[in-house]
Amino acid sequence: MSTRIQSRRTAAFVLLAVAAFAGVCTAVQFLRPDLDWARVPLSFYLIGPYMAPVRAVYVLLGLALGALGLAWHRALVPPARSAAPALLFVLAGMALIVTAFAATNTWAHPATLHGFVHGVAAQTAFLCVTVAMLLLGWRLRQDRHWRALHGPAFGGAVVLFAGMWVQALWRSAPRGASQKRLILALLAWLAGMAWALWRKNPEESFISD
Repeated sequence: MSTRIQSRRTAAFVLLAVAAFAGVCTAVQFLRPDLDWARVPLSFYLIGPYMAPVRAVYVLLGLALGALGLAWHRALVPPARSAAPALLFVLAGMALIVTAFAATNTWAHPATLHGFVHGVAAQTAFLCVTVAMLLLGWRLRQDRHWRALHGPAFGGAVVLFAGMWVQALWRSAPRGASQKRLILALLAWLAGMAWALWRKNPEESFISD
């Protein structure tokens, strides 16, 4: 199978995963009126009613992160390739899957070990994916077929990286609303990069392994 076909299939999978994640998580906001969407982060929807579909889309998105990183590694010309972004996307995906199954701490109960694991995994996923975005966006400038994408990809990654730190350090902000805005922006970046892989026309821009 050519690298071109593999890239298009991966792009379709990532777009599906992003849409599923956004759709399911948005729907659950309405199905869980017991939770204040502006105050509680998405982690709270991983426990209680409807947790199964939320966990499922977390796993799906985790797999999509790793797949997207590997697909972009293959799509770039050899001089522009780096193992670092691909590895960080894979690590982010793994951390996201751990996040789905290690129940978060809640305000109503004492802190637990699995809550600690959840917190570390969630922070790892955010850090790894935003750094991977920065590195990938920067590497695009070294491939003439993808150079036009360098500006928006890298610029968007810079904004998202800064947004992650604002989310982490601005403790007085509504935790749920601020986190969900950041996640929506991350999903938009991932979808944009997947769409770029899907629609790229020149066959010569994909180097067969």
